[in-house]
Amino acid sequence: MRNAWTVTPEPYDSPVAAALWRAYYTEVSDRWYLLHEGRRTDPAELERGIAAERGVQLAPPTGQLLVARYEGEPAGTAGVRLVAGDPAGTAELTRVFVREELRGKGGAALLVGAAEDAARALGAVRVRLDTRSDLTEARALYARLGYAETEPFNDDVYAEHWFVKKLP
Repeated sequence: MRNAWTVTPEPYDSPVAAALWRAYYTEVSDRWYLLHEGRRTDPAELERGIAAERGVQLAPPTGQLLVARYEGEPAGTAGVRLVAGDPAGTAELTRVFVREELRGKGGAALLVGAAEDAARALGAVRVRLDTRSDLTEARALYARLGYAETEPFNDDVYAEHWFVKKLP
């Protein structure tokens, strides 16, 4: 149901944003550790990771965090930030997440579209992102939405695939 979704800007440090960040980080961290070490994330390590990346780079005027709501309830996020020092107008897409029980209902594509609109409003002409091999759903989503794999643009230890899309 498309009209069940709304996507709006949200302060990166709001309680809603913090709860969705915790859900996102817990899922991607647990997936990595289960795949590579056969265990979930150590709780202390999880708390350190959540605390270390609050999302200040997703604050205006150079970034934006978006929250999707499904039937009024917080359901997912997407963020964009301008790439510092890039005169060509590149934004980076990050924190694309939809709660597991709401996946397959169109929210992720709406979030990415809204993030692309926000990137344009920030002055970007292209969007880039990185992701991991085990996040197969994300890679399929990005390909479906017109993102093309590209050469690595960072040396993030968790980045295994890099994508770019020119904004129309």
